[in-house]
Formats: sequence, structure tokens, C-alpha cells
Amino acid sequence: ISALSFSNLSLSRTLTQRKAIETELYNEKELFKTTLISIGDGVIAIDVHGQVLIMNRIAEQLTGWTQAEAVGMPIETVFQIINEFTGESCENPVAKVLATVSIIELSNHTLLISKEGIERPIEDSAAPIIDEHGNLTGVVLVFRDFTEKKKSHDEIAYLSFHDHLTGLYNRRFYEEELARLDTARNWPLTIVMGDVNGLKLINDSFGHATGDQLLIKTATALTNGCRADDIIARIGGDEFIILYPQTDAFEANQLITRIKNLLKKDSIKDLEISVSFGCATKTSAADDIEEIFKQAEDMMYHNKLYEGASLKSRVIDNIIDALNHKSDREEIHSQQVSILCEKMGVALGMEAHQIKKLKAFGLLHDIGKIAVSDQILNKSKRLTDAEWLEMKNHAEIGYRILCTNKELTEIADYVLAHHERWDGQGYPKGLKGSEIPLPSRICAIADAYDAMTNERSYKSTLPRDLAVAELLKHAGTQFDPELVGIFIDQVWPD
Repeated sequence: ISALSFSNLSLSRTLTQRKAIETELYNEKELFKTTLISIGDGVIAIDVHGQVLIMNRIAEQLTGWTQAEAVGMPIETVFQIINEFTGESCENPVAKVLATVSIIELSNHTLLISKEGIERPIEDSAAPIIDEHGNLTGVVLVFRDFTEKKKSHDEIAYLSFHDHLTGLYNRRFYEEELARLDTARNWPLTIVMGDVNGLKLINDSFGHATGDQLLIKTATALTNGCRADDIIARIGGDEFIILYPQTDAFEANQLITRIKNLLKKDSIKDLEISVSFGCATKTSAADDIEEIFKQAEDMMYHNKLYEGASLKSRVIDNIIDALNHKSDREEIHSQQVSILCEKMGVALGMEAHQIKKLKAFGLLHDIGKIAVSDQILNKSKRLTDAEWLEMKNHAEIGYRILCTNKELTEIADYVLAHHERWDGQGYPKGLKGSEIPLPSRICAIADAYDAMTNERSYKSTLPRDLAVAELLKHAGTQFDPELVGIFIDQVWPD
């Protein structure tokens, strides 16, 4: 009996131990399933024969196969991958793992084709499953959708070699390409430099958004005028460069002419788009590529001296026309101020060339208002503090516009100071008394008188005698008192 009891006890213990092992194995299996289901990557477990054992929900979504459909299927059927560049099938990583019993990772240029034919870039790796005895029992394949990450990577790569505004290549790419192309097989290699004329003037006059449009239009013309294999880059604010491999100077100049003809067909703010070009060609190893670059740059700047100056004069004419179009009152006001300035010049006994310059200054004194919004320029009520601040900027903007033309730099100084006051309380510099240029002091009186005696947005017109009374009232504070006297005695009676 005791022997039987001992046998039963041993059996009971064995059954209990087996039950515990089974429970432990079950718990481990359930934990594995739970982990598999909840993990954020696609996971597929494969046996040593390359057939699917289990897959999680993410794997189902990415492959288009349900677990019920996939179990027992060859992994190559469920997990089809190709090279994104060639479109050719890639060797399945599971086969590599089974052959090498090592972890395998695929490159970032792999596309997974789902059951529905949808292609997705993926990152993946496959690892062997080894039991406690060191035997290979299968493979676990882990993969994830790489679409968004690849998009970010591609954007970063694109921006690292491209100009964000024009979409052309940038200086970094140009420098690398120049080094790559500077070989005998690409000689003659021609470098073309291009500089957009009047960009700063356009920015100051019409705003940077218009300047950006000028650069974009220029880039479009360069692209359309070049061949598919030519390298076009923006290497500075207003500078572009083109690399023409296997192209001599004659052919390069033909291409430049084609680009110029394209530019003539376009415009910005009714103004032609002008780019000054220069080119130089490397024909043999004896030519230093840096010297070729310098020759192209020097020629460009030489051409810009003539082409740029002519353009700037036309831009200023366009600005005046645009300002007059914005406000009829501004056109009439500038004409009246010009006439009064001319009369003051005569009264002061100025020489003819000085009077001519004074008259031109009268016409140009408010040119900076081109940058003031139409709403402020034509507002029927008193300006707010913020609006008045924008309006006050017109003296400095006018100065910057006129400074782009060497012939107008003296008038630019007068424009900058035409809102200075005799008592030093004016703007933008707070100049006082004789520190203010004489033409600016003259213009201040003419400007104020015409503003008082003609229609304004938010103030009624004053009779001429009351306007003169206002000038006298502010003589010695706002205005040069001596000039006020001359204006009243010799100009006003006319």
C-alpha cells in the first residue's frame, strides 16, 4: 500500500510539474501574441521552411494579407519587395537569415508591394529564432512604413542642394558639380555668370515679395533656355551661374541670347527683366578653373555697369508712373511742389543747373510713397500711429531708391531730409537748422504750402492767406524763417 501511495504521489507531482510547465508555456505564448499584436511595427514569424506562422495587425495592414490568408503561405508571396530605383525584385531577407543564421537589414531603397498592388517604402530587418538548445526554429521579420520618414529625408536632401526660393541648385551643389565636371571629357567647359539688374531697387520700391517674383521669373527663363544636362544654380542674392559641359564660347553665347530673348517676353511691374551675363571657357588642363570663374565674373560686372545703369533709370520712371497711378493727388502734388521749388530757386538767384536739380527734386521728393499701402495713401480719415509710422518711412525708402542711380545720389540726400525741421524735431535724423540741406528746407515749405492749399484726405483746404499765416506761425520751428520770408515776398504773390 505504501508503495502504491508513493507511486501515486510521484505521478501527482509529475502531473503538477507538467501542468506548471504547460501553463508557463501558454503564458509565454500569450505574452508573445500580445506583444506581437501591440507592437507598432509589422511583425511576421516564419518557420524554417519559409512559411508564415503568425503576423500582427500592422503586418496585415502593410501587406494586405490577413493572418488567416497568410498562415502556411511562402513568405515571398506575402512579403513582396522590389528596389525602388530599378523595380527589380529584391532577395527576401528571410532566405538570407535561414542560410546564414544571422541578422539581416535591408537598405532604405526597398518598396513593399501589398496584395492590392500598393507600393510603400519600408525599413526592415530579419533575425533568426533560436531555441534553448541552439537550434534554428524560424525567423522573425520586423518592418515599418518608411513613407513619412523617407519624405522628410528626401526634403532635407533636396534642400541641402537646392535654393528654397527658385528651386534651382545652390552654391554647395554647384561647387561639387564644378569639381566633378572639370575633367578632359567635359572640355570645353563654359562657366556663365548672371546678375539680376535692379533687384535691390525692386525690393525697396515694391517690396521683397515682388523681388522674389523677379528671381523666380529669372530662374524660369534660365531653366527654359538651357539644355537638360546643363547645371543652373543660384549662388547669391541676385547671382546665378550656369555650367555648360562640352560647350565652347560661341555656343554658350548662343544659349545666353536665347535666355535673353525669353526674359524679354516677361516683365515685373510692367518693367523688363534684365540680367547681365559674363562667360569664360576652359579648353585644356592648362586653364585654371578658378581663373575661368573670375574671368566670367569680371565680364558680368563689366556688362552690368552699362546695362544696370540704364535699367535703374527706367525703373525709377516706372516707380513714378506707379505712384501716380496709385494716387492722382500725389501726381498733382509733386508737380506743384516742383513748380514752387523752381520759383524759390529763381528767387534765391541759383544757377540754372541748380534750379533744374531743385525742380527734379520737387518731382521726386515723395517717390518713397510707392512702398506705402494704397489704403494708407488714400485713407479719408486721420492716420493711426502705426499707419503714420509707415508713412514716415517714405523719406528713407525714397533715399534708398534714388541711391541706386549714381546720377541721383545728391537728390537722394535731399529726399532723405525733406521732413527734417528747423528746430531739430523732424525725421529721420533729427537734423537742425543749417544742418538740413538747403533744397530740403525749400521743399519743406513748398510741400507744406501745397498740402494746405489743395485737397487732402482728412483735412479741409485752407485759403492761400491762411496757409501763409501757418507758414509764418511755424517759421523758426518747423521751417527756415529766412526762406519763409522769401517765399511769402517773392513766390507766393505769383
